Parts: sequence; C-alpha cells; structure tokens
Amino acid sequence: MEARISMVTLGVSDVQKSFDFYSKVVGFPSEKGIEGGVVAFFQLKNILFSLYPRDKLAEDALVANDGSGFSGVTLAYNVKSKQEVDDIIEKLHWAGVKVTKEPQDVFWGGYHAYFQDPDGNLWEVAWNPFFEIE
Repeated sequence: MEARISMVTLGVSDVQKSFDFYSKVVGFPSEKGIEGGVVAFFQLKNILFSLYPRDKLAEDALVANDGSGFSGVTLAYNVKSKQEVDDIIEKLHWAGVKVTKEPQDVFWGGYHAYFQDPDGNLWEVAWNPFFEIE
C-alpha cells in the first residue's frame, strides 16, 4: 500500500447543512454541489474531501451508528503563520462557528486553535514552524 490518503469522507447528519458550512463558511470549492441529493465532493489540494449521510456511511462500513462524543479523530489545516491562524478563527467566529480552543501557543512549539463543524467534527487550524507548507 502506498503511503498516502486519497479521500476523507465525513459522515454527517445533514448533507445540505454541512455542504453549506464547508462551501460558504470554510470556502472549500465544489464543482457539482450535492450529487444525487446524497453526497458532496470537494477537490482540495492533493485530496478529495466528501460528505455523506452518517447512517449510510455506518451501514456501508458495517458498523453501528451509535457513536457520540469525541471520535478520536481530528482534521487539520496547517497554515504559514500565527497571524493566519488568528485570521481564520476570527472569520469563523463572525460566521457563528463553535470554536472549542482559541488560538494559543502549544508545547511542541507551534500555535493552533480548534473549531467544530455542524456535526461536531473537530478541525485544528495550526501553524507549525517545523512544517513547510507549499
């Protein structure tokens, strides 16, 4: 198996609500919108990001759809500066997004914050001085 991830799919409770969040608030590009009224795809740099009904995703994976709370997964968006973290979080605040951790310095030498999408999926916005972002 190659060392790569091709696509990340989030199981969501309301595809339209999540699509609006990711396209209008976060700003991810989507050429086709919600396909067949069920699934949405966003072509990000080097990865495909999709939204699919949580119950259907659980059914497809043959697992129970009874998870709640922290799933043990966060998604990260790394940026080029501390100021960029601040700017993104400020924009999300203005859009009414729940920020769970305000921007701050962290023990490993970086600077980050966390926010939640409409289904409670956690996103980290981080500046890491040890990562070079293209």
